[in-house]
Amino acid sequence: MLKKERQAYIIQQINIHNKVLSSDLCVQLDVSEDTVRRDLQELAEEGKLIKVHGGALAKSFHFTIESKQVYSLPEKKIIAHKAIDLIKDGMLVVISGGTTMRELVNMLPPDLNATFVTTNVPIALELLEHPNAEVIFLGNKLLKSAQMAVGAEVVQRLGQIKADLCLLGTNSIDLNFGITDLEWEIIEVKKAMIACAQKTVSLAISEKLNTTQRLQVCALDQVDVLITELAPTNEKLTPYAKLGLSIL
Repeated sequence: MLKKERQAYIIQQINIHNKVLSSDLCVQLDVSEDTVRRDLQELAEEGKLIKVHGGALAKSFHFTIESKQVYSLPEKKIIAHKAIDLIKDGMLVVISGGTTMRELVNMLPPDLNATFVTTNVPIALELLEHPNAEVIFLGNKLLKSAQMAVGAEVVQRLGQIKADLCLLGTNSIDLNFGITDLEWEIIEVKKAMIACAQKTVSLAISEKLNTTQRLQVCALDQVDVLITELAPTNEKLTPYAKLGLSIL
């Protein structure tokens, strides 16, 4: 595989999943760690990603004051618009992070009177701009790569909440392995979010369908609703509907 092809593949994976691990890229591309390291360094120098220890992050996923392009923004706006219909006045909603969630928060109706619980710093900051929403930030150790609070205290505090809705940003989703992610600390928080809510909603662009990461967040029987940008009748979603998920 030529360098341009390798780097195009890396950019595609990081756009879809927000983060890549060097060790996974070595296997997927069948190249050495040094080759992957050089590719990531070049892409970082070109401003196409953020190089971190053991891998790289998508620039749009890593929030700063400076505005950045968001991958698949039209699709994420469609997903956000669908999800908003599930949020009602008086609800207690736990919400994770990611660019789709930021679009959702920015679309919330100004007169919506709901309470949002999050461990994600950018989402908390965005929610502070809403005129009527109450914001509860569960803080502890901050994981820099995800800009979210993690750790036993966060998990414990989530266990003391009875939420109406869990809005779950999804890295990968698969019929057999369910929802998967890369980092154990993030997974532990997401598990606690799912456990504390009456209904769990997975938000994912369709490119994340039928993909897997290393660690399981939950099986699909723990997910109530799947929202993508596709029409609910799209054939890609039929197998998920057959497993009992409501499709929006």
